[in-house]
Amino acid sequence: MESSHLLKRLIMILLGASLVAVGLEIFLAPNQVIDGGITGISMIFSHLSGVKLGIFLFLLNLPFLFLGYKQIGKTFAIFTLFGIVVLSVATSLLHPVEPLTDDPLLAAVFGGVILGIGVGMVIRYGGSLDGTEILAILFNKKLPFSVGETVMVMNLFILGSAGFVFGWEHAMYSLIAYFIAFKMIDLTIEGLESTKSVWIISDQHREIRNALFHRLGRGVTYLHAEGGYSGDEKKVIFCIVTRLEEAKLKSIVEEIDEDAFLAFADIYDVKGGHFKKQDIH
Repeated sequence: MESSHLLKRLIMILLGASLVAVGLEIFLAPNQVIDGGITGISMIFSHLSGVKLGIFLFLLNLPFLFLGYKQIGKTFAIFTLFGIVVLSVATSLLHPVEPLTDDPLLAAVFGGVILGIGVGMVIRYGGSLDGTEILAILFNKKLPFSVGETVMVMNLFILGSAGFVFGWEHAMYSLIAYFIAFKMIDLTIEGLESTKSVWIISDQHREIRNALFHRLGRGVTYLHAEGGYSGDEKKVIFCIVTRLEEAKLKSIVEEIDEDAFLAFADIYDVKGGHFKKQDIH
């Protein structure tokens, strides 16, 4: 791995973990609103014992670092260790700082947004701040449940436990924070400008290809196919566009062939090739 690329990843994980610490110590923890996973367990233990949150975040995640090394690899474990250390130190430093609000709803909303962005940054650049998903991967090999289903059950149990510790009203605020953080994690990982792949089947494939290049600035790839019913040979146009270009692409295709078949799918990342947009003529 190039040193500049490594440095960028470390800086982004540092910023992400610091944002999570802000979300926890400035918004969620002072208002007795918790997150899911190991972070939520740490917040409950910290409240019950009076020990700083950062200590539990570090100690409870340590076993999962070993599991992460065995299951996902050395690089992941190193980035995860770095992120957890930053998170633990940052929460300890921010602990004396006064919260920005004492309204639990505002804390849930803004804390969830900040925490979600931070966690998303850490995941996007190759690390993790919570061992729940690693544990779910191990359970997935033994139980007939997906990783997502296992994580959901774990978090529902943890967030439900908050009702006994902090009261059921705070548990409901915690669910709001968890949902917002979950959505912000997805948004941060996928990016604001999501990308779509498009398959187009039409007898006017040459005209559509030229129009997409000249009017949308996108190159295309031909895929050779055969009609399952007719047996005729077909050329399928494959193209990558942004979400903002989707409506214009549909309009271009409909102008040329109203009966053209179009299929869209969300994709999370594009690397290499000739994805860069060309100038529109």
